[in-house]
Amino acid sequence: MNLENNKEEHWDLVIEGKTSLFDLKFADIWRYRDLLLMFVKRDFVSFYKQTILGPLWFFIQPIFTTIVFTFVFGNLARISTDGLPQYLFYLAGITAWNYFSDCLTKTSTVFKDNANIFGKVYFPRLIMPLSIVVSNLVRFGVQLVLFVAMMVYFGFQGANFHVTWAIALFPVLVLLMALMGLGLGLIITAMTTKYRDLSFLVTFGVQLLMYGTTVIYPLSAAPERYRKLIELNPMTGIIEAFRYAFLGKGYFTAWSLGYSAIFTAVITMIGIIIFNKTERSFVDTI
Repeated sequence: MNLENNKEEHWDLVIEGKTSLFDLKFADIWRYRDLLLMFVKRDFVSFYKQTILGPLWFFIQPIFTTIVFTFVFGNLARISTDGLPQYLFYLAGITAWNYFSDCLTKTSTVFKDNANIFGKVYFPRLIMPLSIVVSNLVRFGVQLVLFVAMMVYFGFQGANFHVTWAIALFPVLVLLMALMGLGLGLIITAMTTKYRDLSFLVTFGVQLLMYGTTVIYPLSAAPERYRKLIELNPMTGIIEAFRYAFLGKGYFTAWSLGYSAIFTAVITMIGIIIFNKTERSFVDTI
């Protein structure tokens, strides 16, 4: 008798066709962390490789958007900015919103954009959307530097704003924006494997959602009959808290931030579960 045949075989990795719906493979994600960093580098390099201005687009986009918002909503429509300098008010909202919207829109096409890779080699599929969230964090960091530089400039000009204690919650706000964009994006990308039309609605829908969030106006300026509806948008509490933390103005309460946190936790878990279920068979339908 061959004694080797009686020995129990041990494998470093076992790929199974059927696993539990709640087997989220977080240990595999940590094991493949080097791959995640490689995807982050790939996203950063490939996006700006053939552009003339390169990473300067990190600054150009929020600057021009802020100028347009200031002219249209501040000077023409004369919408209140709670006494804050218009450039600071709009740049704060744009900086926070851009990170969330980028995470959402780019995650929402993960299956479609990476079908060839997913069909050829194994790795935890959640690595791909996570790499998008991390790579967008670099862009967010650059735009945050621009925002802080504008704060310093207006501070020397004697503008009426101040940093509050809520700045300590800044890491929490960034995490909430990232997870909310990730969760919603995972749900949408799972649905687009069968319903392709959704991919055409995402960019348009995100743009409309921005107007339902306090990016271009403070919550205090919203009509009373619509205020409760706007508060139901979970990004409203995050953006208001972001402005309150950095500029000292905004509708910031424990309830509003708590609601955003609960919504984010629920939508992220649902998104990961749906993504985990869809990635088993999406190659057959993509």
